[in-house]
Amino acid sequence: MSGGNNPHYLDKNHPNYERWKRSREISYERGKFVRKILSNYKNLNNVKILDIGSGFGGTVENFIGDDNIIYSVEIDEYKLQNQVENHSVKKFLCDAYQLPFKEKFDIIILQDFIEHIENPEAYLKYIIQFLKDDGLIYLSTPNKLSLINLFSDPHWGFPVVSVLPRKIIKKIFLPVFRKKEIHRKDIAQLLSLKELSSIFVNLHLKYYLNTTLAVQTLFENPEQIIWSNLHITLLKTIRRLNLQRFLIRIANNENGFVNKFFTPTFYFVLRH
Repeated sequence: MSGGNNPHYLDKNHPNYERWKRSREISYERGKFVRKILSNYKNLNNVKILDIGSGFGGTVENFIGDDNIIYSVEIDEYKLQNQVENHSVKKFLCDAYQLPFKEKFDIIILQDFIEHIENPEAYLKYIIQFLKDDGLIYLSTPNKLSLINLFSDPHWGFPVVSVLPRKIIKKIFLPVFRKKEIHRKDIAQLLSLKELSSIFVNLHLKYYLNTTLAVQTLFENPEQIIWSNLHITLLKTIRRLNLQRFLIRIANNENGFVNKFFTPTFYFVLRH
């Protein structure tokens, strides 16, 4: 948890400062993509939404209005304080495992969150109790085995780190490359498509990938999808080589080779 007025992501001397800054600046645009996906599965008027790990609230803002009620849960006090103020948004400074309410929701948003949880399956089992019978869970998370993430981990920008377990990252990687962050509690451990699909099956959740829409959006509105220097450079290279049509053609929503080893981030919609 980052409290006070000097959290690590505001440290201009941190190697990831520009990446985090850009992520904050486009958080509203990224939220547009979340809404775009969910609108293909559910009417987004008069719905009750729970956003876990809501960050600076960019996604929350995209659901304000239309008679919606939004619960914004964040453990980082600085982030929560800097979210938009609106009568339809209820803010909760709390641990994601200790939600101080018992309501059920039409939509639960887990945006780039589950990889930071020690036991993803146990957490999903916990959060399902807050989902209405006809509700949806939006879950996005980086792909552990993506060639892009193997080359440069999305959280640290180092090669191979994406496949390392959390214990190794804490014991070996952080002491050498990020000494100031040794005591962070939100260290990510990425998951593969096989691991995620196994969790969903164990919890009797139907899951739908949205890779096709993600690739289309990448070329139409890239700010909704990417913000790291590596990804921006790759996009420029793809355009220079005129590979857009090829990538759109091979993109699919199946549990196959492309999504297992190439897709950088999974965008799931889950339902009972």
